[in-house]
Amino acid sequence: MSETAVISRRPSETPISAQGCILIIDDEAAIRESLQTLLELEGYEVETAANGEQGLSKLGERPFDLVLLDLALPDRNGLELLPDIRALDAQLGVIMITAYGTVEDAVRAMQSGAANFLQKPWDNEKLLADVRAAVARRRAEEENIQLKRALKQRYNFESIVGKAEPMLKIFDLVAQVAPSRSTVLLQGESGTGKELIAKALHLNSPRRDRPFVPVNTGSMPPDLLESTLFGHVKGAFTSAIASKKGLFEIADRGTLFLDEIGSMGIETQSKILRVLQDRKFMHLGGVHEIQVDVRIIAATNIDLRQLVREGKFREDLFYRLNVITIDLPPLRQRKEDIPLLVEFFLRKYAEENQRPVRSVTPEAFRPLLNYSWPGNVRELENVVERAVVLSSGTTIGPELLPDHVIGRGTTIPMIENRADASLFDVMEDCERHIIGDMLEKCSWNQTEAADRFHIPLSTLNQKIKRLNIEIKKKTRE
Repeated sequence: MSETAVISRRPSETPISAQGCILIIDDEAAIRESLQTLLELEGYEVETAANGEQGLSKLGERPFDLVLLDLALPDRNGLELLPDIRALDAQLGVIMITAYGTVEDAVRAMQSGAANFLQKPWDNEKLLADVRAAVARRRAEEENIQLKRALKQRYNFESIVGKAEPMLKIFDLVAQVAPSRSTVLLQGESGTGKELIAKALHLNSPRRDRPFVPVNTGSMPPDLLESTLFGHVKGAFTSAIASKKGLFEIADRGTLFLDEIGSMGIETQSKILRVLQDRKFMHLGGVHEIQVDVRIIAATNIDLRQLVREGKFREDLFYRLNVITIDLPPLRQRKEDIPLLVEFFLRKYAEENQRPVRSVTPEAFRPLLNYSWPGNVRELENVVERAVVLSSGTTIGPELLPDHVIGRGTTIPMIENRADASLFDVMEDCERHIIGDMLEKCSWNQTEAADRFHIPLSTLNQKIKRLNIEIKKKTRE
């Protein structure tokens, strides 16, 4: 088992974290601590229990995305505990972990509804891959439950705020395109609301009572992504001790939303193309074709045409996806929507956090209107939520806004004593400074820094590596 340094946990501020919330049930303190450290370094929120009864008590108090369950517990066998976990949450994923497991135990665990079965000592990368896949399935199932509840009322774009001309054109286009079965490509910067538009297309289509299944294709390695999309048969790879459906099957007669499709590998692109052409695919390791009826909505914040020119994206797949294109404008191009968005988020988070906030002062509104919003609507939402949570009165003033929004405390050093410095060199130095400054503010917690930049953790890690940024030891206690 890989050694991992112990770090202090940050208390959760929400019922379920952005990455996912995991419960570890194991009677060995060293195992709980090791798993907790490993998972928290990946951005998961983690709680632990030393026996079955403690675990059931915690499951009754709040929702979780996944349970890591030891087979041999002091009060109850893990297999005996599974039915009680299922009674509390029938859709909750469970990964069994044991040092003494047999093939028979693994089979019984899978038959009882466990998502997977791992033996101690485990391989960290394998465990994390299984955790990511299980949490992704859980989130897809939760998404469908929420969408079905939303269908009690006809979807009318209430969660997509905008009166700017570009947004009004998008609303009209969505209403026109939604009833068709055509593939749609959503293009726009991160945080512009591509998934909201995808949901609007689904909920205004004849598929509205079938699943809407989102998947971030840029956050998974190719093998895991293909297994997640297409499923696998028992024995397809070492840990495949039972067959599993993929998201294409789960989305049958519904909509599959492929986010960050520009990050998908060429081999996976070929398989997606075949499903679009033939509406058929095979499980990993399978020999039988499976017929599906799935509408594809893809999204990208990368110029796919440029990727095609560079040979990184299949031209035939691009034209299959690019039947109907919807370009979402960045917030800096629809600044007349900022007052509406601020009011919308103000009401939302004042109600959620039981705060008396009702308005924003003119002194605070000016920087909100002048700021360029590189993180777009998502960044604006986070800034308003933060201000509401920190407020103690009925108004939000500039003192409740982050320094970078109102222009305080952010300086970018220019390259000195280098007459030959190119624009690229200057931009790299600026980016290195900004990322280093944010990491220092977050006590070198990369997950928190990625959240505050509104980018995936994998993207931040790539930038840190490319810019040779030295990561210092975390200082937060």
